[in-house]
Amino acid sequence: MVYPGEELNLHIFEPRYKQLITDCYGEKRAFGIPPVIDNKMQDYGSLVEITEVTKVYDNGEMDIKTTGAKVFRILELIKEVPDKLYNGAIVHYPENYLQGSLDIMRQILNGIREMYRFLQINKDFQKQGSEISTYDVAHHVGFSMQEEYELLSLMHERQRQEYLRRHLAKVIPILSELDQLKDKIKLNGHFKNLEGFDI
Repeated sequence: MVYPGEELNLHIFEPRYKQLITDCYGEKRAFGIPPVIDNKMQDYGSLVEITEVTKVYDNGEMDIKTTGAKVFRILELIKEVPDKLYNGAIVHYPENYLQGSLDIMRQILNGIREMYRFLQINKDFQKQGSEISTYDVAHHVGFSMQEEYELLSLMHERQRQEYLRRHLAKVIPILSELDQLKDKIKLNGHFKNLEGFDI
């Protein structure tokens, strides 16, 4: 799963993908990554631009740097492309509304910080304030693959914000209860003065 604006390093080793990357890099073209969930290719995916080929190995394998560009929807899969090992597709690029609510984004970030506090995780995001979007945090809130895909398929930032907000509203109370349970377990492990009697 790659989101728009996300930087992703990839190691390319399969013959069909080595050919794909060689073709795209040579022709300065982007390529598509559609998620596969439960062995099924999904309709929505991400157009990915190659920013750098950092290493080419003797066997043709490559290390590359990429950036997610935009979301597409597959209209038709082309399983056989002449003289190519890889598949093609006819795609549509739906309009993606990137303007969200700053207030809701602040609530989301506060929720993420609270979640991290319960989990004892220290993590900072590269972007701050008004620059940060749902795409920047989506991989960092404990989504399942299906949930990450559902967020990818939402074409309005306000919808994506609401999706994140609901997720955090569901997860944080569970983490809070676990935190309280952990404190009780720690307390019960300590010696106490007990008054009792023999039976």
